[in-house]
Parts: sequence; C-alpha cells; structure tokens
Amino acid sequence: MFATEGATARAATATTGTQARAQALQASPSAKAESISVTGSQTVNRAGSVSTRQHSTTSVQVISADELKNTGQTNVIAALEQLAPSVSSPSFSGIGANGFVRTMQLRNLSADQTLILVNGKRRHRSSNVNINSGPNYGTEPADLALIPMSAIDHVEVIEEGATALYGQDAIAGAVNIVLKHNTSGGSFSIQDSGYYAGDGVGVDGAADYAVKLGHSGGYLDFAGQVTHTQPANRSGPYTGSTFLPLANGSPDPRAAAMGTDINRILGSGRTMLETFSMNGALPLGHNMELYTTDTYSHRDVTTPQAVRTQSNDSTVRALYPLGFAPQMGMTENDFEVTGGVRGSFRKAWHWDAFVTFGRDDERDSTLNSDNPTYGLASQKNFYDGSYVNSEFDSGFKISRNFNTALLPKPINFEFGGDYRHESYQLIAGETQSWANGGVAILDGPHAGNPTTAGASGHIGTSPENASATSRDIYEGHANLDFYLTPKWEWSLGGRVASYSSMATVETGSVATRYNFTRRFAIRANFNTGYRPPTLGEMNYYLTITSPTYASAQLPSNSNGARALGSSGLSGEYSRSYSIGIDSTPVNNMHITANLYRIAINDRIANTTKFGGSAVENILAGQGINGVQYVQYFANPVNTVTNGGDVNFDYTFHPRHAGTVRVNVGVNFSDTEIGSYNATPSVLQNLNLSYFNNVAKSVLLDSSPRNRETLGVLWNIGRLSVSVQEQRYGQTVFIASPSLATKDWTLTRPGYITNLEVGYNVFDRWHIAAGANNLFNYYPNHTSQAAAASYSGAFIYPYSSPYGFFGGYYYIKSSIRF
Repeated sequence: MFATEGATARAATATTGTQARAQALQASPSAKAESISVTGSQTVNRAGSVSTRQHSTTSVQVISADELKNTGQTNVIAALEQLAPSVSSPSFSGIGANGFVRTMQLRNLSADQTLILVNGKRRHRSSNVNINSGPNYGTEPADLALIPMSAIDHVEVIEEGATALYGQDAIAGAVNIVLKHNTSGGSFSIQDSGYYAGDGVGVDGAADYAVKLGHSGGYLDFAGQVTHTQPANRSGPYTGSTFLPLANGSPDPRAAAMGTDINRILGSGRTMLETFSMNGALPLGHNMELYTTDTYSHRDVTTPQAVRTQSNDSTVRALYPLGFAPQMGMTENDFEVTGGVRGSFRKAWHWDAFVTFGRDDERDSTLNSDNPTYGLASQKNFYDGSYVNSEFDSGFKISRNFNTALLPKPINFEFGGDYRHESYQLIAGETQSWANGGVAILDGPHAGNPTTAGASGHIGTSPENASATSRDIYEGHANLDFYLTPKWEWSLGGRVASYSSMATVETGSVATRYNFTRRFAIRANFNTGYRPPTLGEMNYYLTITSPTYASAQLPSNSNGARALGSSGLSGEYSRSYSIGIDSTPVNNMHITANLYRIAINDRIANTTKFGGSAVENILAGQGINGVQYVQYFANPVNTVTNGGDVNFDYTFHPRHAGTVRVNVGVNFSDTEIGSYNATPSVLQNLNLSYFNNVAKSVLLDSSPRNRETLGVLWNIGRLSVSVQEQRYGQTVFIASPSLATKDWTLTRPGYITNLEVGYNVFDRWHIAAGANNLFNYYPNHTSQAAAASYSGAFIYPYSSPYGFFGGYYYIKSSIRF
C-alpha cells in the first residue's frame, strides 16, 4: 500500500504536444510494477514539466492514484498520512476553527512550511488560520482536501531541493498533486463509511471523465467528488454545574433529568463538501500547446463548541431555559484557475508561460447562541465575518540542454521568473456578533454585573479589527544540472525573491548524486530557504470565549501586541543538509534511505498566553476590555530538526499464489530548540515568560517524532487483500495552559491495523470492504484535572496522531468505463 521512489512509472516528466500524450498513455493505471534502475536519468527538460524527475539528486516519493484509493480514505491528506511515514496529520484537526480544515505536516515541521503544488504550480493558501493549540497551531497552509481524489493521477512528496526548484518557503519540502491527463474513459465510485460506535456516518461519491481534444493528443479531464459526513462525539460527561439552585436553596430537578451527557466539543461536526476540477491541454501545431488546470470547491461545516449551561452567566436564561450548545459554522467557496502555453523553439529551447489566480473565501457564523449583553433582544444566530485569501501568480520557465566536449552528458539549464500578488481580508461581522449591547446579567446571583460581549462560543470580527492587506513578490530562479563523469551528477540552484513589505532574500541549493552501479547510488543535498510570515499570520485577530474566561489572538503589529513587547513578525531562515541512498538490490526490490538536519532561525510561533491584572490593565489602556489572556505571533526561538527516513518495497510472485508486495516505511524527526531569542523588556519587567514550557511543548511535542509502517498487498486472481500496520510515537497534550506539568497527557504510542478485501466482479467493476483501526484502538485517557479543565469534555487527547474515534469501517464500489 505504500509507494516509494520506484513504485510507479507515472512520474515520467511531461514535455509537450504528442510526446507528452505518449508518456501519459505509457503511464496508465494498469501499468505493472517493474524493476527500475537507480541510475540517474539523462538531464531532461523541466520548463513544461508537471512532475519532478525521480532518481536524481532530489529525493522524491511517488504515490499512485490506486494506492490513495486503497486506503479507504476520501481525503487526500488522510490517504497521504496513511501511506507516507514522513507525513503526519491527526484525524481531528482541533477545536474551534481548527476543526474546519485538516492540515498535514512533513518531517515534523509546521504545516505551512510545506509548499503545495498542483501540476507543478503553486497552490494558493486557505484563508483559515489555525489558532487553537495543536499540531497545526498558528499555521495557514494550502488545503489539499479541496482537490477531488478522482482527479489525481499521482502525488509526489519532494523532500529535498524544493526551495530551489519551486519556492523558498518549501522548508520541509513540497507536495505536488499531478492531475489525470487521459484522452478517454473515466470512472465512478461510491463509498459508505462510519465509526464502530455508530456515529460519523459518511457517504462519498466521486467520478472522472476524459475527452479527446483535436487529433494531436489533446485532452480534457473532468473530475468531481461529493462527501457528506455526520457528527461524531467522544466527549466525557459534564462535570460542572448545570442549573442554578432553586430559591429555597434546593437543587433544580431539571439537572437530574438532563444528566451529564451534554458535552460535544470533543467531537466532529457535520460536513458537506463538493469539489470539481478540470485539467486539459490543446496542441497548437507540433511545438506548442495551450493548457488549463481549474478547481472549484464548496464546503459547509459546523463544529461543536463548549456547552453553556443554565447556570452560566453567558446564558440568557429567558431565551435558553435549559442552557445551550453553540456551534461554529463555516461556508467556504474556493477556486483556482491556471492557464498557460508551453512549447519548444527549434527543438532546443523549452518554455512555459502561465497565469494562476486562486481565492479562498470563508464565511463564519455562530449558531444556537446568544450575546448576553443584548439580553432578551439577543439574536440566536450570528454572521461573524469573513476571511478571504487570494493569490495571483504569473510567471515563465525556460530550459535547454547544452552539449559540451568537457562533460560526458548534456548540461540542463533552467531559469524563470514570477510575479505574485497576495491579499488577505478580515471582513467585519454583523453588529451583535461582536458588540456590547450594554445589558447586564439579567438574573441569578450575579444579576446587574457586566458579562462578556459578543456571540457566545465565537465572537465576530468588529469593524475596528477588520483589515485588508496585500503584498507583491518578485521572484527569479535558475537551476543547473550536469554530470562531471558518466556516474556523478550535480545540481546547482538559486532563487531570489523581493517582498514589497520585507527585504530581498537570496537562497540556494547544492546537490550531488553518484551512481556506483545501476543498482546503487548515494546522494547529498544542502539547501537554504526563507518563509515569510503569511498575511493571515500577520493580521489575524480573534477573541475566543469559554464559559469562564475570554482570550484574544492579537496581530503582531497591533497596538495591544506592541504594548506587550511585540516588534512585528519576521520571516524564517532555514539551512538543511541531507545524505541518502537509492538502491535496487535485486529486481522488483527498491530501498531509499535519508538522514537530514533542518535548522530554522526565527521560527514563527505563538507566544505564551499572557494573563494577570497587569496585562489586563495594559490591554484596557489600548481599548481591549473583558479579555483575560492574550498572545501574538512572534519569532521567539531557533529550532533544529534531526531525522531520517527509510522506504522499502519488494514485489514477488510465489508459485500459484498470485503477487505479493511488501512495503516498510520508517520516519523519525526530532525537533529541539537550539536557542531562544531575547525576551521583550516589558515582559521581563512584568516577570512574564515570552515562550514558556507550554508554548515549547505545543511546538515540539504535538506531533509524533517517529512513525513506522508495514504493509502487505496480495493479489490472486480477482481477489486482493491489503493489510497495514502503523505505529505512531508518543505525543504530549495540554488541555489547558493553566494545568500543572504533572497533569499534561503523555499520549502513548499507538498501533493501528488497517485491512481491505477487494474483488473484481468484472474487469471494470471492483467492490471492496475494509476497516481503518481494525481493532478499535483508542488513546489513553487524560488526567482528571485535564478533563475537568474543560468541564469534563477532554477525556482523550484531541491531538492524538491516530485520532480518538476508534475503529472505522467502509464499503465501496467502483466502475471504470
């Protein structure tokens, strides 16, 4: 079930016109695994390529569409996490807005330190900034889940050299989604699934269809996917007070009738996702073609928030006599359009010119809630505002092979340039979502006292916190690939980027590969990179309310953040080193192994949550009232990641027993803080920690430092059986920043078994049934104090890398036509 660098021939580099179509046909899904030489390929054209060349100085792991489908996952991120040990992505992304978009991490680094590409072109980011604690804390990455699974031909995980090849910000690497490019045929599949516990039931339907354009290999591939899932809940029993006592002091009898099964926040909500894509090319003569890649997605999702009981002062009891359970809602519209023309000049110069525009528009709401400062006039549903991220990218690439008598093979020279315009908007919500209506608590023991303003569960964006920012980026790059001897390959790359709001930054890479034999090669890489803070990270403003307190995420340039020591947000500089092997010891066996070190200066992370009377007074002086805790994005630390990965696959043919393929994958990535940057003087004077142990643990320990996988795929006749065993290393979960260290949860290592049995009823009709987490494995419980910190809800660590929902079954059917 796992792909390595030699797993498929589908990563053949695409060139132009009829030659590209021929390569695509040779790389059809029915192609059989063969012995692949590790010898570095002749230098090739990169200008019009949608794929990254395998078996070169760059480490590339290729995962086919069939392997993605065989996981039983309907989300490409979830499928990648199951197939590639260097990828981690918890099935539960977190509470609040974190639950809207699933993210992935590569080599245990932050989610937005991985560059996402579609057909070799940069993918725009999501507008969702993950602001709640967890593995994706403080990130704003692109959302792979908005690309239909049915559209994907293969996925490339590029782990070295990506900063020079594709963009400075590919510090951890890059993931390239290569879409189907067929000239005919299609498929349709449907899948039904759910958790063993009986909730989280989902239905997924996907289809793709290809048509021929013209008579010279043109194509147009359409794909779509619709996924609907129902809520699932694993919250613990409510431990707080549910009803105020009666006038005579006796308990309210409604408390016993209601019970304690009212928490829902440790669970997923309802999701409806529709995605669509179109990928096509039309040759214009023999040396040029037009191409387009387009995607559109619509998502509607609700996520549960902390319950507000009748006894809580944020509850307008006349409106909700039994209390209420607010939900966050999000409606998202996302699209990206790429158009370009590529070709060759005199069969020597290869070129590609393109324009891409992507936009993600997220409209947030708070549902089944109130604004207690409006009393009986409060709404119950609120429009909280919108977050909009857009990116315009135009560029070109040109390459040529040069023959020289000094070198044994042609030199490949590739260069190009880009202009990118990025913008980010925070649009204000309706008045009651954020405003203070001036009404005090209406009844109860605290009647007449003030209470927290804004929609309970999620406060909307006020006009004064709304913003619209943009920046321009001018970028140029060059790459040189050559052989010093017939067996010794070198790659040199450089990239310069000028940011309108920051300094010009130069980065580069040096890589080499030596092919000792056709079955064994060694390679080494050195890369530098630079990731600027996203506009969302720089400008995001959010107030979060819980039943007992309010906290705020302040923009780093805001007056409130500067009053607490912020000096603005800088970019991250990286240096990475790697060495690895690429080997085919015998036919149908392939082994890759890499060791790497990634040092990142000025790592972007959230500061400690600052609280206390002194902080509240400072905030009040800046017009921020009713907030007990605040934090902002900063550059508090410098980190070093040491790690390695091994991938092994072997296909053999036992006599009269079909074909067996065995896969083993191992990844370990240990990130540590190398040094701390200076603490602002205002925080020192207040005796406040700039980046305390809680912030440190969230950055370093939320994701597993090691992953191991073992898979076996057996095909005999029309029957296929796939078994996979996954091991996840331990993580640390901190339910509340106020908890003592002894009450942090050490999530034990997890052992997850996946099984699928499939059968080809006819040549074109396949049915299968399977289970992920076959033996219904759950993480260990949190401490009593950790659960109590959120009214008993967090009985499991929600950042568990293998989830906390237990076993998951599915049945599916697919037809090719």
